[in-house]
Amino acid sequence: MASGIRTWLASPLVPRVQRHAAGASARFAASVEEIRMSNYLLCSNPIQGHVAPIVAIAGDLVSRGHRVTVLTGSRFRDAVEAVGATHRALGGLADYDDREMQRQLPDRDRYRGIAKLQYDVQTIFVKTVPDQFAAVEAAIDEVSPDAIVVEAAFAGVLPLLLDGRRSGGTQPPVIAVGVLPFSQSSVDVAPYGLGLLPAPGAAGRVRNRVLNVLVQRVVFRATQKLANDVMHSLGRPSLPSFVLDLSRLHERFLQLGPADFEPPRRDLTPTVRFVGTVLPPAPATGPLPEWWPELDGARPVVHVTQGTIDNQDLDRLIRPTVDALADRNVLVVVSTGGRPVAELGELPANARAAEFLPYDLLMPKTDVFVTNAGYGGTQFALSHGVPIVAAGDTEDKPEVSMRVEWSGAGVNLRTGTPTADAVRKAVDRVLADRGFTDRAQALADAIAGYDTFDLIEAELEAAVLAHASRRPAGTPTE
Repeated sequence: MASGIRTWLASPLVPRVQRHAAGASARFAASVEEIRMSNYLLCSNPIQGHVAPIVAIAGDLVSRGHRVTVLTGSRFRDAVEAVGATHRALGGLADYDDREMQRQLPDRDRYRGIAKLQYDVQTIFVKTVPDQFAAVEAAIDEVSPDAIVVEAAFAGVLPLLLDGRRSGGTQPPVIAVGVLPFSQSSVDVAPYGLGLLPAPGAAGRVRNRVLNVLVQRVVFRATQKLANDVMHSLGRPSLPSFVLDLSRLHERFLQLGPADFEPPRRDLTPTVRFVGTVLPPAPATGPLPEWWPELDGARPVVHVTQGTIDNQDLDRLIRPTVDALADRNVLVVVSTGGRPVAELGELPANARAAEFLPYDLLMPKTDVFVTNAGYGGTQFALSHGVPIVAAGDTEDKPEVSMRVEWSGAGVNLRTGTPTADAVRKAVDRVLADRGFTDRAQALADAIAGYDTFDLIEAELEAAVLAHASRRPAGTPTE
């Protein structure tokens, strides 16, 4: 807690809060005392990669003496309670099981690229808003939080944000944590979801303006209308921004990951802060496999995985990688993300496999990470200076893959179903060119330079203080 206050006092937010406090010093002083133990409501879609960093943040806040409630899927109750926070379950359409996406959304695999992103936004993140918002309202009534923290894709707070714009922000401040690649339209970057590298100069800015208009007014027109219709059904006005630009609406937007991994934007909203990487504790995976000591041998270690969601078809990336490197002097280590290892079929002599592996122990021994470009796994690898071969074409993965290429930390295969030959050439290239490892290590050093949990607590405290300084005299604090 004290370290969070010190970090906040050194931040550029202080002058603004001091100006608010100048006319309400007594309330401000009382508020400083009040936030020694704040009451936070954290909200997340019930998706493992979204929940894990939120639970890690919850655990840290609990360790600092704050009261924390986490609103997410019912299947995550044990994980939430294990860090000392209180769990509240979402209901209705919002309480789905991300491990069974294929069963719940049977049409999902018909889409690819930006069409799949649009499908996901509509079905997973927009249509669930009414049930999410009902759960948020119930939690506010019962918990009376000082601030609400949401992972950036949790759209169930949109009605609150729209209310705040109309009422002057009298409800608790809402702070977002970016657990996915940062999404905000800009003249300096192509629209989110296309996975296009930034283009330099005036021609690049023209390209981006044209593509942004096309995506917002044509490609995502139906999604924007659906989001506005949902807001209208809840008695709220239309969204004031593009549906993928919700980062503009939160009081503060705390983007996970180092700023060096994100293409710069000259028109970036001033409420955005880069706070470094949250590395959730590695889950217990049982005894290490008997082949584990081989990781300390002379051969380079290449780790490949398709994560825990897009792993229904292991032929998309894992099998091509295993086949591609069968004749190379490397040790290929496979994690199936929970799928039975037997589904891989016969493995070559230089391949080892397990359903799950402890990344905190594996990454320091890994020379190349071959991945379908989940944001969390990519950040974990980069935090250990591991260069990447990225092969993602669903959800946010084209954006992650683009950032791997743009940052120089790896190779972007620009497909989710690469050939064995493409994988072989990419891995050979990364192993042969020290520049990829050097750039990945530079990102690891940048990540290590953030006191992430201190920064998050400081931003939350600053939001609570600023909100308290705006309260009329005599307003109850709970």
